[in-house]
Amino acid sequence: MMKSPMVMVLVAAMLTCLEAIESPQYTVVHSESDFEIRKYRDGAWMSAPVKDISFEKATRNGFHRLFQYIQGANLNSSRIAMTAPVLTSIVPGAGPLHSSAYFVRFFLPVKFQASPPTPLPELNLKPYRWDSRYIAVRKFSGFARDSNIVQEAQKLATSLSRSPWANCTSEESSSAYSIAQYNSPFKFIGRVNEVWVDVNASRSDGDKYSEVATY
Repeated sequence: MMKSPMVMVLVAAMLTCLEAIESPQYTVVHSESDFEIRKYRDGAWMSAPVKDISFEKATRNGFHRLFQYIQGANLNSSRIAMTAPVLTSIVPGAGPLHSSAYFVRFFLPVKFQASPPTPLPELNLKPYRWDSRYIAVRKFSGFARDSNIVQEAQKLATSLSRSPWANCTSEESSSAYSIAQYNSPFKFIGRVNEVWVDVNASRSDGDKYSEVATY
């Protein structure tokens, strides 16, 4: 069966993630066997809001619009280098995945951090700037699917509940959790995905930990 143009664009674009150089910078402040706490620097993203029940469909839809943007569908006609990860944030709500709304986000390269090109209006994209924050991260392999993302998020929540970061989920976060994807869909072995959850360091002993590593 032939793939739709939208899917072909997504496949071709995500393939370039293998060569991605720029990613949001962070410092690991706490590390355990199944999760770590990262302190991310402030940074600018471009965000695509999507209404859908399916995480997979929402990610394809949002990334398709973001890919048009980085290929020149902006008021400057600027071409923007691919970065990693592609981040899909799940807005809390009803539905089988605890959401019917998502934000698919693209991290802007350093060159465009201060002044992102304005996207064409029909793409319905919005700049998104976050302040420095702490994020709990759990890695998982394989493909991020509708069938496994909730379970992976629950595993992270269980790990946090048994750590000094218990009860530290950020109440100010606009998303329940996010899924970060780093690999091309053509990569079947050694895939890396992550679940991200914002945490509030002031409600834990997080600031007492020394830096483990900086990226």
